Amino acid sequence: MTRFETPQVAVIGAGEIGRGWAAICVAAGWPVTLYEPDAEVLNTAMDAITDRVQALVDLRRADATIAEEALNKVIVGRSLLQAVGEAGWIIECLPDDLPAKVKALHLTEQVARRAAVLTSSSSAFTPTDLAARLEHPQQLLVLHSMLPVELIPLVEVVPGPQTNPEAVEDIRFWLSMLGRAPIVLKKEISGSVAARFAAALWRECIQLVLDGVLDVEDVDRAVSLGPALGWAAGGPHLERHLAAGEWGAEMYLGQSLANSERVWNSLAGWSKLEPEAHQRFIKAVVRAYSDHTAELRSARDHRLVRMLEALNG
Repeated sequence: MTRFETPQVAVIGAGEIGRGWAAICVAAGWPVTLYEPDAEVLNTAMDAITDRVQALVDLRRADATIAEEALNKVIVGRSLLQAVGEAGWIIECLPDDLPAKVKALHLTEQVARRAAVLTSSSSAFTPTDLAARLEHPQQLLVLHSMLPVELIPLVEVVPGPQTNPEAVEDIRFWLSMLGRAPIVLKKEISGSVAARFAAALWRECIQLVLDGVLDVEDVDRAVSLGPALGWAAGGPHLERHLAAGEWGAEMYLGQSLANSERVWNSLAGWSKLEPEAHQRFIKAVVRAYSDHTAELRSARDHRLVRMLEALNG
């Protein structure tokens, strides 16, 4: 097959991320096989994927007829061979446990087609980490997506030093066909890019809660109705550049950096929360949101779709 043909997709791992990828591909009408070694996870996987596909239809992100036809053709593999044997694109979505992922990728390679592109969904590990037991690391890339996978379009594509450029172009093209927004990293870096953004901001958000500056809800409100709006419309660098206006980017950015340097000195600098702080923060989030999680998720998803429609307008 060529990259211009719809690939047979195999999703390995039916957790949160695997279900999202399966829903994206099914909603587009692509043929999907699913493999999940944990029977307990597998028991609820198809119902969850069906719900997500229906949600995409309800949100007008998918055509009902195309999605229903593809959903009825999803194959749940009884073995890894049955799941990946005919696939052109294999998406490994197991939890971020390095030995488990390395083993799964090795076993997958043994039964996959030689030309299949193998992608690992990971926010923690690089292709070099994951290719330790592969005979053909040139077919491996890391994909990092944001949650919910089926709604947020950004996908980071991370090639390894040995990755075949053709495999990169295949994945970039397929992701674009699925309505994703792929960005290709020029080199490996721990946590890719989006996870680093999220980790840096979240650390400061956690500290503000622990210090009693704001409660959980108000921290979220401050981010979502403040800088996140500007970043969504253009990103942090463009936002700062446009803010310079007639003053000129060089002068404004220089002053802005100087002001930021003063703030940076007071930001949270820890790399690990102490157990007491860890538990205190988790309890604060549970108190804030656990009684109405389903309603919050539905509202969040509808807002995301409206924002994406506006940004694409």
